[in-house]
Amino acid sequence: MSKPIYLVGGSKGGVGKSMVTMALIDYLQGNAESVVLIETDTSNPDVWKTYGESTKGELVNLEEADGWIKLINICGDDGNKESTIVINTRAANNQGVQKYGETLNSTLEELGRTLIALWVVNRQRDSLELLKDFREALPNALVHVVRNGYFGEESKYQLYNGSKIRAAVEEKGGKSLTFPDMADLLADDIYTKRLTIAKASADLPIGNRAELKRWKALANVMFDEVAKS
Repeated sequence: MSKPIYLVGGSKGGVGKSMVTMALIDYLQGNAESVVLIETDTSNPDVWKTYGESTKGELVNLEEADGWIKLINICGDDGNKESTIVINTRAANNQGVQKYGETLNSTLEELGRTLIALWVVNRQRDSLELLKDFREALPNALVHVVRNGYFGEESKYQLYNGSKIRAAVEEKGGKSLTFPDMADLLADDIYTKRLTIAKASADLPIGNRAELKRWKALANVMFDEVAKS
């Protein structure tokens, strides 16, 4: 079995997909994993610009059938067999997934890869409605729901915590996870200076680095749970 494909989704802007993707890449690299980054936000590829030098990466438009073909070819390339694929999705990507997601869904067995989706949510209802559409389009994906701590602690996600969609996700082996909140000062530095997590850990002032160490430890605990799935 080849390395997995991780897809970080949410289908809407502002839920924290980019930071989850960056933390995931850092976690994988910290475990000596080779990573291929697929950036699908071709108009504003922040993650690709940040990690382009430390990972092998491609810009792929998943709003078109050609983009899904390109994605699958990258996943199936012999040169990438020992690499974990990380897909950072753009906001409002649900139409592309609904139209063409079966292209990937139907090739997973031949690729010999599992598709693991990290679905990042805030506390609003549309996050859950979009997740329902995603699961229908990619039924072979193992979906974990990631509650972004930026929008509140786990107990504040009452809409999701007691929902049928949570029960459906967990029935299929998915997990309900919480991504740790990061101090605004640190997040601003990372985004505005386009720092990788590793570079921020080395270059930022001591207070920022202390906060990053705290946050990273919590994020890695979450990713350890994903790795066990």
